[in-house]
Amino acid sequence: MARDIRVKICGLTAAADVSAAVEAGAAYVGFVFFEKSPRNVGLMQARALALGVPPGVAKVALTVDADNATLDALTDQVPLDFLQLHGEESPARVSQIKARYGLPVIKAIGIAEAADLAQIDAYSGVADQLLIDAKPPPGATRPGGNALAFDWGLIAERDWALPWLLAGGLNPDNVALAVARTGARQLDVSSGVEAAPGIKDAGLIRAFIRNAQGA
Repeated sequence: MARDIRVKICGLTAAADVSAAVEAGAAYVGFVFFEKSPRNVGLMQARALALGVPPGVAKVALTVDADNATLDALTDQVPLDFLQLHGEESPARVSQIKARYGLPVIKAIGIAEAADLAQIDAYSGVADQLLIDAKPPPGATRPGGNALAFDWGLIAERDWALPWLLAGGLNPDNVALAVARTGARQLDVSSGVEAAPGIKDAGLIRAFIRNAQGA
Protein backbone atom coordinates (compact mmCIF):
# COMPACT_ATOMS: atom_id res chain seq x y z
CA MET A 1 0.00 0.00 0.00
CA ALA A 2 1.25 3.48 -0.86
CA ARG A 3 2.38 5.55 2.10
CA ASP A 4 0.89 8.95 2.83
CA ILE A 5 3.85 10.88 1.46
CA ARG A 6 3.45 14.58 0.72
CA VAL A 7 5.64 16.03 -2.02
CA LYS A 8 6.69 19.61 -2.68
CA ILE A 9 7.77 20.43 -6.22
CA CYS A 10 9.91 23.56 -5.92
CA GLY A 11 11.36 26.03 -8.39
CA LEU A 12 8.38 26.14 -10.74
CA THR A 13 8.59 28.80 -13.45
CA ALA A 14 5.92 27.92 -16.01
CA ALA A 15 2.18 27.26 -15.94
CA ALA A 16 2.67 23.88 -17.62
CA ASP A 17 5.02 22.84 -14.81
CA VAL A 18 2.52 23.90 -12.15
CA SER A 19 -0.14 21.84 -13.92
CA ALA A 20 2.19 18.85 -14.15
CA ALA A 21 2.95 19.03 -10.43
CA VAL A 22 -0.71 19.37 -9.46
CA GLU A 23 -1.86 16.59 -11.77
CA ALA A 24 0.85 14.27 -10.43
CA GLY A 25 -0.41 14.77 -6.89
CA ALA A 26 1.95 17.35 -5.37
CA ALA A 27 0.84 18.66 -1.97
CA TYR A 28 2.93 21.83 -2.30
CA VAL A 29 4.24 23.93 -5.19
CA GLY A 30 7.18 26.25 -4.62
CA PHE A 31 8.29 29.48 -6.26
CA VAL A 32 11.83 30.80 -5.84
CA PHE A 33 12.51 34.48 -5.20
CA PHE A 34 16.31 34.56 -5.31
CA GLU A 35 18.06 36.20 -8.24
CA LYS A 36 21.07 33.87 -8.24
CA SER A 37 18.84 30.85 -8.84
CA PRO A 38 18.03 29.63 -12.37
CA ARG A 39 14.51 29.12 -10.98
CA ASN A 40 14.01 32.73 -9.91
CA VAL A 41 10.63 34.27 -10.76
CA GLY A 42 9.40 37.85 -10.68
CA LEU A 43 6.38 38.99 -8.69
CA MET A 44 3.96 39.24 -11.58
CA GLN A 45 5.12 35.92 -13.03
CA ALA A 46 4.69 34.29 -9.64
CA ARG A 47 1.28 35.87 -9.13
CA ALA A 48 0.03 34.44 -12.42
CA LEU A 49 1.40 31.01 -11.56
CA ALA A 50 -0.03 31.06 -8.03
CA LEU A 51 -3.47 32.05 -9.25
CA GLY A 52 -3.48 28.89 -11.36
CA VAL A 53 -2.96 26.60 -8.38
CA PRO A 54 -6.19 24.86 -7.31
CA PRO A 55 -7.45 24.87 -3.71
CA GLY A 56 -5.89 22.16 -1.59
CA VAL A 57 -2.39 22.56 -3.01
CA ALA A 58 -0.19 24.81 -0.85
CA LYS A 59 1.70 27.68 -2.49
CA VAL A 60 5.17 28.28 -1.01
CA ALA A 61 7.52 31.23 -1.57
CA LEU A 62 11.21 30.48 -1.10
CA THR A 63 13.24 33.51 -0.02
CA VAL A 64 16.83 33.96 1.16
CA ASP A 65 17.51 36.51 3.89
CA ALA A 66 14.80 38.77 2.47
CA ASP A 67 14.18 42.13 4.15
CA ASN A 68 10.76 43.43 5.13
CA ALA A 69 10.38 45.56 2.01
CA THR A 70 10.93 42.53 -0.20
CA LEU A 71 8.55 40.37 1.81
CA ASP A 72 5.96 43.17 1.93
CA ALA A 73 5.90 43.34 -1.87
CA LEU A 74 5.88 39.58 -2.22
CA THR A 75 3.01 38.93 0.16
CA ASP A 76 1.04 41.86 -1.23
CA GLN A 77 1.23 40.63 -4.83
CA VAL A 78 1.35 36.83 -4.65
CA PRO A 79 -1.32 34.68 -2.94
CA LEU A 80 0.66 32.38 -0.66
CA ASP A 81 0.13 29.69 1.97
CA PHE A 82 3.70 29.42 3.32
CA LEU A 83 6.93 31.39 3.46
CA GLN A 84 10.08 29.26 3.19
CA LEU A 85 13.19 30.87 4.66
CA HIS A 86 16.29 29.40 3.07
CA GLY A 87 19.01 31.76 4.30
CA GLU A 88 20.72 32.55 7.58
CA GLU A 89 17.56 33.85 9.26
CA SER A 90 17.86 33.62 13.06
CA PRO A 91 15.12 32.15 15.26
CA ALA A 92 14.23 35.72 16.24
CA ARG A 93 13.88 36.72 12.59
CA VAL A 94 11.66 33.71 11.95
CA SER A 95 9.39 34.80 14.80
CA GLN A 96 9.33 38.36 13.48
CA ILE A 97 8.34 37.22 9.99
CA LYS A 98 5.57 34.98 11.33
CA ALA A 99 4.13 37.82 13.38
CA ARG A 100 4.36 40.38 10.58
CA TYR A 101 2.79 38.33 7.78
CA GLY A 102 0.56 35.85 9.55
CA LEU A 103 1.74 33.01 7.34
CA PRO A 104 3.21 29.70 8.50
CA VAL A 105 6.96 29.51 8.03
CA ILE A 106 9.13 26.65 6.77
CA LYS A 107 12.74 27.11 7.89
CA ALA A 108 15.43 25.36 5.85
CA ILE A 109 18.37 23.89 7.74
CA GLY A 110 21.52 22.70 6.00
CA ILE A 111 23.02 19.43 7.23
CA ALA A 112 26.50 18.07 6.54
CA GLU A 113 27.49 16.49 9.87
CA ALA A 114 25.96 15.54 13.19
CA ALA A 115 26.84 18.89 14.77
CA ASP A 116 24.50 20.63 12.32
CA LEU A 117 21.50 18.90 13.89
CA ALA A 118 21.69 21.29 16.87
CA GLN A 119 20.05 23.93 14.68
CA ILE A 120 16.89 21.88 14.58
CA ASP A 121 16.20 22.41 18.26
CA ALA A 122 16.86 26.14 17.91
CA TYR A 123 14.20 26.55 15.24
CA SER A 124 11.68 23.97 16.43
CA GLY A 125 10.08 26.45 18.80
CA VAL A 126 9.54 29.17 16.20
CA ALA A 127 9.05 27.60 12.77
CA ASP A 128 5.89 25.77 11.67
CA GLN A 129 7.83 23.24 9.61
CA LEU A 130 11.47 22.44 8.97
CA LEU A 131 13.13 21.60 5.67
CA ILE A 132 16.17 19.40 6.24
CA ASP A 133 18.49 20.00 3.30
CA ALA A 134 22.09 19.34 2.33
CA LYS A 135 24.44 22.12 3.39
CA PRO A 136 25.73 23.87 0.25
CA PRO A 137 29.36 23.19 -0.66
CA PRO A 138 32.04 25.86 -0.11
CA GLY A 139 31.78 28.57 -2.72
CA ALA A 140 28.19 27.77 -3.71
CA THR A 141 26.18 30.77 -4.90
CA ARG A 142 22.83 29.51 -3.62
CA PRO A 143 21.76 27.74 -0.43
CA GLY A 144 19.73 25.00 -2.11
CA GLY A 145 18.95 23.43 -5.46
CA ASN A 146 22.50 22.12 -5.77
CA ALA A 147 21.53 18.46 -6.42
CA LEU A 148 23.50 17.35 -3.36
CA ALA A 149 22.39 14.81 -0.77
CA PHE A 150 23.64 14.47 2.78
CA ASP A 151 24.15 11.36 4.92
CA TRP A 152 20.57 10.27 5.58
CA GLY A 153 21.81 8.15 8.47
CA LEU A 154 22.22 11.38 10.45
CA ILE A 155 18.45 11.74 10.72
CA ALA A 156 17.34 8.12 10.37
CA GLU A 157 13.92 7.70 11.96
CA ARG A 158 14.27 10.92 13.93
CA ASP A 159 11.05 12.26 15.42
CA TRP A 160 10.80 16.01 15.88
CA ALA A 161 7.98 17.96 17.44
CA LEU A 162 6.92 19.63 14.20
CA PRO A 163 6.43 18.52 10.60
CA TRP A 164 9.51 18.40 8.38
CA LEU A 165 10.47 17.86 4.76
CA LEU A 166 13.50 16.01 3.44
CA ALA A 167 15.40 17.77 0.66
CA GLY A 168 18.76 17.63 -1.04
CA GLY A 169 19.74 15.56 -4.06
CA LEU A 170 16.45 13.68 -4.31
CA ASN A 171 15.35 12.28 -7.67
CA PRO A 172 13.02 9.54 -8.96
CA ASP A 173 15.74 6.90 -8.66
CA ASN A 174 16.68 7.46 -5.02
CA VAL A 175 13.51 8.79 -3.43
CA ALA A 176 12.20 5.40 -2.29
CA LEU A 177 15.51 4.66 -0.59
CA ALA A 178 15.47 8.11 1.02
CA VAL A 179 12.04 7.44 2.50
CA ALA A 180 13.11 4.02 3.73
CA ARG A 181 16.31 5.34 5.33
CA THR A 182 14.88 8.45 6.99
CA GLY A 183 11.22 7.75 7.61
CA ALA A 184 10.41 11.09 5.97
CA ARG A 185 6.73 11.68 5.27
CA GLN A 186 7.29 14.90 3.32
CA LEU A 187 9.76 15.46 0.49
CA ASP A 188 11.01 18.49 -1.40
CA VAL A 189 12.50 18.26 -4.89
CA SER A 190 13.62 20.78 -7.47
CA SER A 191 16.68 19.96 -9.59
CA GLY A 192 15.93 16.22 -9.38
CA VAL A 193 12.90 16.61 -11.65
CA GLU A 194 14.49 18.87 -14.25
CA ALA A 195 15.65 18.31 -17.81
CA ALA A 196 18.02 21.29 -17.39
CA PRO A 197 18.53 23.89 -14.63
CA GLY A 198 15.20 25.62 -14.15
CA ILE A 199 13.41 23.48 -16.76
CA LYS A 200 11.04 20.96 -15.18
CA ASP A 201 10.23 17.62 -16.79
CA ALA A 202 6.64 16.41 -16.39
CA GLY A 203 7.65 12.76 -16.70
CA LEU A 204 10.23 13.09 -13.95
CA ILE A 205 7.70 14.85 -11.71
CA ARG A 206 5.23 12.00 -12.18
CA ALA A 207 7.92 9.38 -11.59
CA PHE A 208 9.17 11.11 -8.45
CA ILE A 209 5.77 11.31 -6.82
CA ARG A 210 4.84 7.78 -7.91
CA ASN A 211 8.07 6.34 -6.52
CA ALA A 212 7.82 8.35 -3.31
CA GLN A 213 4.29 7.28 -2.57
CA GLY A 214 5.04 3.67 -3.47
CA ALA A 215 8.09 3.49 -1.20
